[in-house]
Amino acid sequence: MRRQAPVAALMAAPLVLAAVPSSHMNALADRYVKLVLAVGQQDDGYVDAYYGPPEWKAQAANAGKRPLPELAAEADAIAAALGPATPDGDGADSQMVGLRHEYLRAQVSAVQARIRMLSGSKLPFDQESKALYDAVAPTYPASHFDAVLKELDALVPGVGALADRVEAFRQQYVIPATKLEPVFRRAIAECRARTTAAMELPAGEEFRLEFVTNKPWSGYNWYQGNFHSLIQVNTELPIYIDRAIDLACHEGYPGHHVYNLMLEQHMVKERGWREFSVYPLYSPQSLIAEGSANFGIDVAFPGPSRAAFERDVLFPLAGLDPATAERYYTVLARLEGLSYAGNEAARGYLDSRLTAAQAVDWLVTYTLTSRARAEQRVRFFDAYRSYVINYNYGKDLVRRYVEERGGTVEHPDVRWQVFRDLISSPRLPSGLGATSSR
Repeated sequence: MRRQAPVAALMAAPLVLAAVPSSHMNALADRYVKLVLAVGQQDDGYVDAYYGPPEWKAQAANAGKRPLPELAAEADAIAAALGPATPDGDGADSQMVGLRHEYLRAQVSAVQARIRMLSGSKLPFDQESKALYDAVAPTYPASHFDAVLKELDALVPGVGALADRVEAFRQQYVIPATKLEPVFRRAIAECRARTTAAMELPAGEEFRLEFVTNKPWSGYNWYQGNFHSLIQVNTELPIYIDRAIDLACHEGYPGHHVYNLMLEQHMVKERGWREFSVYPLYSPQSLIAEGSANFGIDVAFPGPSRAAFERDVLFPLAGLDPATAERYYTVLARLEGLSYAGNEAARGYLDSRLTAAQAVDWLVTYTLTSRARAEQRVRFFDAYRSYVINYNYGKDLVRRYVEERGGTVEHPDVRWQVFRDLISSPRLPSGLGATSSR
């Protein structure tokens, strides 16, 4: 396998070099990691991954729940010590150091916001997403989705509500429970093969696959460090055939598993930047993580290649009729036009303009999902709030960033290289062109 280009070789955006000396940056990074671990004692699920010094995790656990004002004061002190960044230097390494400084400033700012939320502060949906994820997703009225609904009404004929017809149509493409594991393992193998053909992954990387129930999400990657992950798939609701590639790419290759191991390899092991050894879920890092995981599906399966693979390989493995695949993917392509309708349900619900029941009704009507899936989605809103923007808006930002640098479908090698450099570096949503608070 060929040697990969240096990380960040294609990054051309204007960058700045931090005025803080590297030794001081390292000390502040260590304080940041310990702060995130301490906040995690107050906020279950806040620390999505940690693979730094084990004694730091033990110290945080032994200290228990430190007072929130004490944590806020520490966050403020780190932010003040980081200070502003000043222009200095040229070259890829200077660019990376500048990115590091801006990244750590944004991550600390998100910690400050999360502590305020834990202390009782309530922000409107868009202000919350700015504070936590460095981005604000676009807003759409219900009328924006009406044209898509009209097209789908013609594509899925029959009697009854459109959501019921779409759900009945999709039920024909549920993976039988006895076929779930072989279908998922085959999907993961294909995603990994396509990723390793384009990227050099660290030796020994691997993950475990588990099937679980009673979760507010459909899939989750729990990164363990040392290039290992645990990937869980929620089987509480029936799983459609297209979700196999979705989850295999998103949670695995070239999604979360690859994103985390690339940061561990390039940022932690090679550079010693320990701030990347902890992943606070409610932070700008999540928009990059979710956006790259979703766009990574298109990187691994450009154009019609995904539908062809699923039709020719996964449909037969699941016992589904490949002859019906073309119509199924036509319907799915139009359903993609309703992606941002979920954001509107979350925005209305979390801003108290919709009750939980009204949010469920909105999701049924404008995302054409079943009532059970809509109720699961509202449970996700309750648990993760404005996090929802990271999936669709994050994907759009990553796509635009990659394509603006030549990574179009017509140039797959460039696409992989820009994508690889993005997930191996400390990029921020505002650096991808997001509307942000910075």
